[in-house]
Order: sequence, then structure tokens, then C-alpha cells
Amino acid sequence: MKLKKKFSAWLLMIPALLALYFAIWRPQIMGIVWSFFKMNGYNAEEFVGLQNYKEVMADTEFVKILLNTVKYVIWSLIIGFIPPVIIAVILNEMVHLKGFFKTVLYLPVMLPGIVVMLLWYYIYYPDASGLFNIILGHFGIEPQMWLSNANLTIPLIVISMTWKSMGASMLLYYSALQSINGELYEAAILDGAGILKRIRYVTLPQISGVLLLSLVNQIITVFQVMEQPMTMTGGGPNGASISLGYQLYQYAFVSGRIGHALALGGIMFVFLAIATAFYFYLNHKIEQNVD
Repeated sequence: MKLKKKFSAWLLMIPALLALYFAIWRPQIMGIVWSFFKMNGYNAEEFVGLQNYKEVMADTEFVKILLNTVKYVIWSLIIGFIPPVIIAVILNEMVHLKGFFKTVLYLPVMLPGIVVMLLWYYIYYPDASGLFNIILGHFGIEPQMWLSNANLTIPLIVISMTWKSMGASMLLYYSALQSINGELYEAAILDGAGILKRIRYVTLPQISGVLLLSLVNQIITVFQVMEQPMTMTGGGPNGASISLGYQLYQYAFVSGRIGHALALGGIMFVFLAIATAFYFYLNHKIEQNVD
């Protein structure tokens, strides 16, 4: 009977395992293996060891692109990490219209990514027809070259990314806030704690695990940014917004340097594997503390 139950369980799992193998595991493994070969299109011709990796890292733009990617991550933490927490806390303290505000704030998450990118591209449009420049025009200020400003392009792209994803993060934090024992707030109120002290001594310690996991998950996600710079700036101006993910795309589908694309994918895989392992380690520790 035990053998029969195990066989039935494995039989049910086979379709999902096959899908994972062909869609995720096999492409990832083959990509890493082929990164050590000289590629002719998508055919591995000659084993070259670390040559592809050396050429990618010797590229004069590699360090700049890596720093750009790090800037995306840093700006996403500055711009996009704290606001959803603040909004979730405000919603949690509200008495009326919670459902309305949750729906309105979540709407951008439902929009297709390309729609959001094009929407913000025209908000930042450099001539007088761009929304930001229309607003500036009412104050007599000349139109600004928003995305063409090398110092502003990454923060502006991150703002558009935050606008789209903030609703999902806000709901996650709001759910965590709802799970906090109400007696803790009652005790804090009896001790004379105002809203700021309740947030500091009750709210934040209770959701610290969720915040930490979200922080690591956001770093992993933003490190792979590709579509936004590709759609909104094409990596410009002068490569100021190009990311590792977009450079990988350029290698693979523009310049046809498949071996270099696979090598860059291998480099990104190492970074992301370390971050993912750290994420699961934190998740395990938090679950143990909860238990």
C-alpha cells in the first residue's frame, strides 16, 4: 500500500517535474555548460574554458554596466522599499475607505509592463508635450531632457518600476500588519504610546522578518532589470542606463555573441545564486523564530 501511494504521488508529480526540467533546469544547465564553448549560433563548436568569461570581464564597458546595475538596486531600495511600508501602515491605521485605497493603489500592478514603460516614457518626454514638462511650463520653466540626463535616468526608471510594483508590496506588508496581535497595540496605548511609538516598538519588530525577506527579494529582482532600460532609453544616454540584463540581451540578439551572452548569464547566475541562498537562509531562520 505504501509503495502504491508513493507511486501514485510520483505519477502526479511527473508532469510538473518535466515542465520544470525542460523550462528551467535544462536551459540553465545547458547555458552554463555552453558558456565554456566557442559558439556558432546556438551550436557548441570548441571548448575554450574561461575564455568567454575573460572577454566579457575584459570588456571596457563591463565595470560601468555592473555599477549601473548596482545603482538600479540602490535606487530601488531608496525609492521603492520604504514607501509601500509607510502606505501599508497608514492603511492599517485608517478606519474608513480602506478597500477603495487598496484597490486604487493596486491598479498599476494589473497593467501590462510594456504599457507602464511607455506611459512613463511619455511622462518623461523631453519636449513640451511631456507631462512633467507641461507642469514645468505652467511655472515658466524650460522643458527638461529627463531621460537624456545621465545623472537622472536610472532614478527616473526606478520611479516607474516602483509605481508599478508598489501596490503588490503594500498588500504584502498590509497582510503582515493584519496578523499582529491587537493586544500588543492595546497594551502600548495603555502605556501612553502614540502612533509613532506604536510603529517603532510594536509594528516594525513584528513585521521585521517580512521586511528583511522583501529587501533581499527586491535586490534579486532589480538586479535582473532589462525591459525598462531597453524600452525607455535603449541603454542611453551613452550607456548610462544599460544593465547587465540588457547587455546580455544585446550580446545574444543584437551582436550575435552567444558565447559572451552565456558567460554573462553565468556571472549573473553566481550573483543571484548567492543572494537566493541568503534569502532561503533568512526565510528558514525566520520560520524557526515564528515556530
